[in-house]
Amino acid sequence: MRRDYFELDVSNVAWVSDEGKPKKPRVEIDFYGPSAELKRQLSKPSGEYLDASETDVTFRLQDDVNESDASGVVSVTNRITGDFILELNQRAEDVLSFINAAREYGKEQGTNSGEGRYLIDVRIEGDEIVKYDKETFLTYDAEGNLLRSQSLIPSGVEL
Repeated sequence: MRRDYFELDVSNVAWVSDEGKPKKPRVEIDFYGPSAELKRQLSKPSGEYLDASETDVTFRLQDDVNESDASGVVSVTNRITGDFILELNQRAEDVLSFINAAREYGKEQGTNSGEGRYLIDVRIEGDEIVKYDKETFLTYDAEGNLLRSQSLIPSGVEL
């Protein structure tokens, strides 16, 4: 699937810089392309959609993280097969501020809250297909090295 078929929108991140009431960060990924392929990618062999625990969300930088105009690729993958479900280009500053908001939200909620640190909605032309409550968001540099300080890794998780 082409990356330009996707649009990404985030919400509930401004409270961190405004020192407002914590809100769970949310990312909406809307798809404007052939829907059958995306639905197939989001599905198990049984035809049911993948659960949150069966997916991973990552960000691969294409530039140095310290560059002001750095960008990268947001990916959602099938944890079982390793296959890419979707990919889209995004500015690093936007993704890293989202990860920071999710990290701060997690601190506010405590480690034993039992809920994720952010929500991800995948939509097809505005219609929600899946919604995942996630805790982990991994960031890699252009060489494929994990950037722990720019990632969202729950305590107790060993990578």
